[in-house]
Amino acid sequence: MLGSATEAWFAFRDNRLYLNEILQVEARSAADRIQAFTDGIRDQLGWVVQFPWTQGEDDRRRIDGLRLLQQVPAIVSLSMVDPTGTERVFVSRVSMNRTGRGADMSADPAVVGARANRVWYGPVHYRRDSEPYMRIAVAGNRAAAGIVVADINLKLIWDIIAAIKIGDTGHALVVDGSGRLIAHPDISLVLRSGAGAGDFNRLKSVVSEANGSAVSTTGEDGEPVVALAVRAANVDWTVIAEQPVLEAFESIRAALWRSLILIAIGIVFAFVLAYWRASRMWGPIRQLEDGVERIGMGQFDHRITIQSRDELEQLAIRFNQMAEELGASQQKSERINRLKQFLPPQVAELVEHSDQRLLDAQRREVVAIFGDLRGFTAFTARAEPDAILAVLRQYYEAIGIVTARHEATLIRFAGDGVMVLLNAPVTCESPAHRGIRLAIDMQAAVQSLANSWNAMGCAIGFGVGIAMGPATVGTLGWQGRLDYTAIGNVVNLASRLCDLAKDAQILVDPAVTGHVKDSIALASIGERSIKGYDHALEIFAVGRIYAPISPMLVDSASGRSCLTHHGADEQTGRNAVGRAVQITPEPDSTASSSVIRRNHALV
Repeated sequence: MLGSATEAWFAFRDNRLYLNEILQVEARSAADRIQAFTDGIRDQLGWVVQFPWTQGEDDRRRIDGLRLLQQVPAIVSLSMVDPTGTERVFVSRVSMNRTGRGADMSADPAVVGARANRVWYGPVHYRRDSEPYMRIAVAGNRAAAGIVVADINLKLIWDIIAAIKIGDTGHALVVDGSGRLIAHPDISLVLRSGAGAGDFNRLKSVVSEANGSAVSTTGEDGEPVVALAVRAANVDWTVIAEQPVLEAFESIRAALWRSLILIAIGIVFAFVLAYWRASRMWGPIRQLEDGVERIGMGQFDHRITIQSRDELEQLAIRFNQMAEELGASQQKSERINRLKQFLPPQVAELVEHSDQRLLDAQRREVVAIFGDLRGFTAFTARAEPDAILAVLRQYYEAIGIVTARHEATLIRFAGDGVMVLLNAPVTCESPAHRGIRLAIDMQAAVQSLANSWNAMGCAIGFGVGIAMGPATVGTLGWQGRLDYTAIGNVVNLASRLCDLAKDAQILVDPAVTGHVKDSIALASIGERSIKGYDHALEIFAVGRIYAPISPMLVDSASGRSCLTHHGADEQTGRNAVGRAVQITPEPDSTASSSVIRRNHALV
């Protein structure tokens, strides 16, 4: 029953979409043919006003008008107006032809509209309150060519509408802007529509509100229909394509009856089959219950044996597979927990699910980042132990969050120092760029904490050093404790740069500078002698992103530091992480103001 209801709903939706497409195509086709009809008459009228009016050519214009009446049966009469607005030629199928100066038509709406827009389409009017007509006026390319005004018999549009068949009884009709009928397959409705038709006006209003989508409503004869409206170009007409609801959804009703019959048969068959199947299920179900209980107790080596050659046997196989996967998952979880002893959680997961050889010793191009708190040693000499631990907790938490967000490897914390590695053990794209962004975020996080510490009178800063180069990476330690680390000159260089960095300063080596100089503005701070190097190295710095903090305020009487009562202030420092900061120029940097602005955008 649910399947039949769902199928009926989808069938109804698809049928509505199909009806919408069919009605749209038919209505659009009729609108296009009506446009072609009016455009053809407009083009024919344009030939009559190609040349300027001259003296004594009224007879020639009359001959052109008579020829046009022969070529276009829809034109009933023509009025040719000279540039002054005077009618000079009039030819008609139903009235006497005349030439020479006639009535002044300069104020006629057709003449005024043609002069303003070159082509003017008049409203539909009915002669003898039955036949629909419309006036079309066309002005020449030059004002001296004059204007031609034609009366058009719209009964010929009936051929267009009568040719449209939607299903067996569906059809199309045309109404004007006021809702009066212009064309209908039943020509008698057009001939007796008169000055207006309330039913057609109501139908036009309802269908037009759907904005080009099919809508269910009542037709002109009061029967329910599915209708769609399309506006005809150039003229304020609406083409309505409609199909009776009974015919439109006949296929759905037939499908519903078939579904009801199948449901009745299926219910009877289901009762019989259920009784037969129930008698064969009790034994296997008891085996499954016992097996599930054992697996739930952790006996992942237990296996369920059922040979019923049906779904229960398949279920037993799935339970056995589940037990095997749970055992493997338990082993994998233990391996991941061991990896998390020396790797960040996300890196441990990645290593576990990829190649175990990532942890083996190997030579790799890495980016080493060292960070160290400034003024922390002086702070520890004055502060109480709980205050020192409170600062370190906030500091470690801030560094850990930033490192995890950038998916870097946090090698170790050493007191107030930190070592972070990029491109090992897991490779990454653009490690130099990622290292700069990581260092900036580390500065932002720690300096936000330093701002809160400074507000409480504690002068603690943070410096960062970054270096890039080859290093030997792998695990070191013993069975009870393993560390993943990097060994090489690049590690020593990053540590030395960190020692040289001032508060809120990020120093980088020439290798990192060469990778990021085209996208990140760096300022040279000159050559520095580095321990372990034979010659001085040119060091670069990201423009200073934080103002230096004031010296630590210490109670001169007691020697107690600002974080003695750290419990109340620890949350304040934590909430400060991630706040926006103002970029200020570094006093000893040679970077220009444009470099500082670019660093501002980077932060």
